[in-house]
Amino acid sequence: MNADELVIRPVTAQDIPAVVALLAADPLGVSRESPDDLTPYYAAFERLAADPNQHPVVAERNGQVVGTLQLTVIPGLSRAGTTRTVVEAVRVRGDERGSGLGTRLMEWAIEESRTLGAGLVQLTSDTSRGDAHRFYERLGFTGSHVGFKLVL
Repeated sequence: MNADELVIRPVTAQDIPAVVALLAADPLGVSRESPDDLTPYYAAFERLAADPNQHPVVAERNGQVVGTLQLTVIPGLSRAGTTRTVVEAVRVRGDERGSGLGTRLMEWAIEESRTLGAGLVQLTSDTSRGDAHRFYERLGFTGSHVGFKLVL
């Protein structure tokens, strides 16, 4: 393997500090992530690892985590029983932005969705992320819904 080769692989417990650092480095994540206490992230990782419908991955280059995303499989009844996937928490390390890494991660997610039998890939993106919206549109995604949240 070339030292600069990108590897997309499942997240391991050892990756949690790097993944949380990516989440916290994000303008929105800086106020909602807690990299000083990784306890809840390790607990969440254990739940993800036990669920066959969860596929958190990292992108690794030169032995360093440079990107991440989570792919969730949702079997459903709607759309004639179509299975869908949801892409969440897409993050690329600052010095890797513009390198094509985000595109590679999303291409992986789309191809993995096909492999897992999904007929639809969806994602949400905060309304403040105009650059991300353009990025997803360039990949073929269309803005189709209005999202709502209820914090519990």
